[in-house]
Amino acid sequence: MARKNTKAVVEAKQTHEGAPAYPHLSPLQKLRRSTLANFLWEDTFYEDGEAIADRIRGQAELVTPDDLAALAIEARKRFNMRHVPLLLLAVLARRAAGRPDGLVRKTIATVISRADELSEFLTIYWAEAGRAPNATDKQPKKLAAQVKKGLAEAFRKFDAYGLSKYNRDTVVKLRDVMFLVHPKAKDAAQEQVFKALAEKTLESPDTWEVALSGGADKLATWERLLEEGKLGYLALLRNLRNMVDVKVNPDLIIRAIRKRANGAEKVLPFRFVAAAKAAPQFEPELDKSLVLSLAQLPPMHGKTIVLVDVSGSMDHPLSAKSDMHRIEAAAALAAFVNGDRRIFTFSMDVKEVPPRPGMAGVDAIINSQAHSGTYLRKAITEINKLPHDRLIVITDEQTADAVAEPVAKHAYLINVATFENGVGYGPKWVHISGFSEHIFRYIAEIEAL
Repeated sequence: MARKNTKAVVEAKQTHEGAPAYPHLSPLQKLRRSTLANFLWEDTFYEDGEAIADRIRGQAELVTPDDLAALAIEARKRFNMRHVPLLLLAVLARRAAGRPDGLVRKTIATVISRADELSEFLTIYWAEAGRAPNATDKQPKKLAAQVKKGLAEAFRKFDAYGLSKYNRDTVVKLRDVMFLVHPKAKDAAQEQVFKALAEKTLESPDTWEVALSGGADKLATWERLLEEGKLGYLALLRNLRNMVDVKVNPDLIIRAIRKRANGAEKVLPFRFVAAAKAAPQFEPELDKSLVLSLAQLPPMHGKTIVLVDVSGSMDHPLSAKSDMHRIEAAAALAAFVNGDRRIFTFSMDVKEVPPRPGMAGVDAIINSQAHSGTYLRKAITEINKLPHDRLIVITDEQTADAVAEPVAKHAYLINVATFENGVGYGPKWVHISGFSEHIFRYIAEIEAL
C-alpha cells in the first residue's frame, strides 16, 4: 500500500533525458498524464510506483472535485483501469464529503464495476485516512455517509456469480463491506444472495480459478470451460500458454478466439500481442481477431502519419508482473489506426515502416531500428516536410531535445508512460494519456466538433 504522506509537487525543468519540460500545465493536465497510462504502484523505467502514487495524490488535491470525479469515471469506464480510479475515489471522498449533490455517492456507484473493487476501494480509503486494516484488527472502521451510500448502491450491481467470483479471504472481505453499508436488495433473488454471503454459504462460481485451485484436472477443466463458453476473453488470451502446456485441443482454442465472446471488446490491443508471444501457434487467429477489432473503429478522414517512439526507455515492461513492454503497447496502438496512414518510428533516426495492420504492423515497428536515444524534435522536423492532415505521436515523452511544432491541421501526442514531466504540449498539440483503442474514438469526437 502506498504512503499517505505526500510531497508538494515541484515543477522540474527537464525530462528524464534532459529536454526542457513544458512548464505551463494545468493541474488537471498533470493529473491526466500521471493517471491514464498508469499501473498504480508499479515501477517504471525512470520512476518508482510509490512516487507515482504520491504524485497522483498531490495533483488530485489541486483539481476541482468535479474534474476529479470525471477523471475517475473516464479512467475506469473508457480506459478499463482498476486501481488508479479507486485512489482517485479515495481522494474525492475526502475532498467532496460535504457536497449536497451526492457527487461522492454517484461517482463511487459509477466507478465500481467489479465486486472485488468494493473491498479494494475500502482498503485504499482507510489507508488514505491512516486507518489501514490488518488481519487482527476486528474493530469496525468508520465510513463517511456518502461513501457508505455509494458502496451500497454499487453492491446492488452484482449477482450471485459476480459476488462469489470475488468472495476471497482477503483482509477486507465482501461480507465485511456488506455488513458496513447494508445494501438493500433489489429483489427477492438478490436478497437470498446477500443472505448466503452473510451466512458464508454462497456457492463457489464455476471459473477456471476455482476449478484449478480445487485440484481439478487441468486439461479437462480448460476443455470443459471452452466447450461451455464460460471463459472470459481476457482469461482466454492470458492462459493460452497454460492450455498449450496441458495439450488442450487446439480446435477448441481456435473456435474460442474466433468467437470473441465474453468481453473481447474490452481487451486492449497489446493483449493480443502478449498472447501471440506466449502461444505463437495461435498468432494467425489472434491476428484476425485484432484486425476485426480495428475494423470496428471509426476510420480517420484524410492522410494520417503515425510516429512511434522506439527508444530505449520504451523497452521497459508495462508493469513488474508483465512481460509486455511499452514499445509493444505503442506498436499495437499504432497498428490500430484506421484509414489512409503512413507509419514512422523514431529513436536516433526516423524510419518509415509498411502500414500493415495487426501483428505484421507491430513487428515492423518494433524491428525498424535500434532502440537507442530519443530525438522527438528531429523526428517531427522530418515529418513536417511530408504532406499529411493529421500527426499522431506515440511516446513516453522522454526526449533529449525539445518538441517541434507540427504543421498538420490535427496533432496528437499520446503518452504511454506516467513520468511527471514531458514535452508534448503547445498550442497545436492535443495531449492524450493511455494505450486504449478508445483514444481513436476520442480523436474522432474531437475532430467532429
